[in-house]
Amino acid sequence: MSKKEATAARGEIKAFLGEGTDFKGILTFEGTVRIDGKLEGEVYTKDTLIVGESAVVAAEINVHTIVISGVVRGNINATGKIEVHRPGKLFGNVKTPSLFIEEGVIFEGNCAMAYDTVEEKRVSPITAQPDGAGQEKENRTAAVKTD
Repeated sequence: MSKKEATAARGEIKAFLGEGTDFKGILTFEGTVRIDGKLEGEVYTKDTLIVGESAVVAAEINVHTIVISGVVRGNINATGKIEVHRPGKLFGNVKTPSLFIEEGVIFEGNCAMAYDTVEEKRVSPITAQPDGAGQEKENRTAAVKTD
């Protein structure tokens, strides 16, 4: 594991799919898993997935944290963070509260920055209050005329 991948890993690696490995199906796990082979299907974990430089992953991915240095094709929903390091390639839409993309990476897709799932409300950038709150104040302020 490279130094940059080690920074994102949340503990020791529990499982490893090495080069030459070809897995198709649904992968669920606890702890940190590293993939350097091929994976096709779905991934579910509340922990960390590391996609090594030689890995090719075609999957719908639901994780806490993912660190990508290989190729990923598919949508990613990460409750923690997504890191894409050189020479990584990410083709798909992502949803995460934290996204890091190193220079030299290819990312083709859309990104939605997840918000606090406990509150389930977006905050208005103007009033720093939940959408709709403080709207009367905004309208009053907008109606005031200055000479």
